[in-house]
Amino acid sequence: MAPQTIVLLHGFTQTGRSWGPAIAALGERYRAVAPDIRGHGSAAAVRPVDFASVQADVLALAPERFVLGGYSMGGRIALSLALAAPARVERLVLVGASPGLADADERRARRAADEALAERIERGGIEAFAARWSALPLFADQPADVAAAAHATRLAQSPAGLAAALRGLGTGVMEPLWERLPELTMPVTLIAGERDAKFRAIAERMAAALPDATLHVVAGAGHAAQLEQPAAVAGIAAAR
Repeated sequence: MAPQTIVLLHGFTQTGRSWGPAIAALGERYRAVAPDIRGHGSAAAVRPVDFASVQADVLALAPERFVLGGYSMGGRIALSLALAAPARVERLVLVGASPGLADADERRARRAADEALAERIERGGIEAFAARWSALPLFADQPADVAAAAHATRLAQSPAGLAAALRGLGTGVMEPLWERLPELTMPVTLIAGERDAKFRAIAERMAAALPDATLHVVAGAGHAAQLEQPAAVAGIAAAR
């Protein structure tokens, strides 16, 4: 029997190759597909960058039925895609993900902040942005090798591509999905790092709203659990 396909969507400033350690840990249990999302890596110049276009990209490369996983930005895209095409998604795996901002004022503030950041990236270039992004509290206490690899990936990105991704795929422009979570009847695996208090709390709220959800907290990991503990995340993702 051919292995089942799992499509893995990366986070902001990453590429599909960022899933490499987790894919290696999956071994032959799945056929892993990890595309570069519009605005990133090999798809940096592809336009438009928005949820509908990225969803269409994923559905075009995936088989009729597949497991869908996503981290952070990729997790938000995966959530929106699972709601748009539930018959295609057999199971959903979300790492450090959120259904968006329910409060309209918070969304407006986030849109404004993302627009300001996009403009800074365009004006200041990738090196200044990458240094600021690497210093975010969200990535504090990452192992040195993980932090160095993530920083190198950021430095290789296109400023215009990242700016477009902020404007088209940011949390501020995302339709909040909290009220639609009960529509997701497929099994949903929620993964959060032990040190990631913010997204661990979000995952707990999501688990309470989803019909068929399991929550896993990865010991010793922060927000990017799939980078810090790839074998643990792969083991959780592979569980049926």
